[in-house]
Amino acid sequence: MSETAPAEALLLSVEEGIATVTINRPAARNALSLEVMAGLSRAWQEIDARDDIRVAILTSADCGTFCAGLDLKEAAQCRAAGTDILSRVEDPYQDRMRALRVPVIAAMTGHVLAGGMMLSLNCDLRVGMAGTRVGITEVKVGRGSPWAVPLLWMLPQPVLSQLMLTGETLAIERLQELGFVNFVEADADAVRARAEQLAATIAEAAPLSVQAGKAALRAGTDLGCAAGLAQAHRLYAPVYDSDDAREGPLAFAEKRTPKWKGR
Repeated sequence: MSETAPAEALLLSVEEGIATVTINRPAARNALSLEVMAGLSRAWQEIDARDDIRVAILTSADCGTFCAGLDLKEAAQCRAAGTDILSRVEDPYQDRMRALRVPVIAAMTGHVLAGGMMLSLNCDLRVGMAGTRVGITEVKVGRGSPWAVPLLWMLPQPVLSQLMLTGETLAIERLQELGFVNFVEADADAVRARAEQLAATIAEAAPLSVQAGKAALRAGTDLGCAAGLAQAHRLYAPVYDSDDAREGPLAFAEKRTPKWKGR
């Protein structure tokens, strides 16, 4: 890329089984533009298609905000042209992200607002930065947050109602107290380091077991206890019948590191 070429708004890199997806719009507080949303959809598609990827990290360029939500300037331009910005996006609420085969870790190196909260709830694990705020701020700008429904399984309803109906923000530390955020670290580098540590641990685990575990938890949320439990049994059946299921106990007995095949 030449020195005068614009930086890519969405970056994807893969190393040692870990995909890192980075929203790269620090001057716009990492807001979700059409380019970013399309890039995210492409990234999830590539991650799902690659057998060498075992876990993903979603993060953003440092600017004090992990993601400010929808790019409202671009939304205004679309409205002036007679359309809503979301009508121009293939997957505006990033539903594909929730259905990913591999776990996703949110490395939230700043405030988490509106669509940023949408991205974070679509992740499986979350690492936040001390002193930052989290909010569902759409009511302040006349937008909507239908994507927030899964938060009913993640946060107490009174807290969720406060976030959605007032548009006010809460401290990231409060979200950790409530169990929504796994870790809160001191600064952006520490946030990324923690996310990378979690990702490395997941990447070393039996991939079929990890994938079935993620799918089973989602099934339980979507279907309810009885139906979710039945679906979990179906999801784990091929895991128990895999080469990896034989390799794990054998490696334990032989006191060595397992060599996972993912089949």
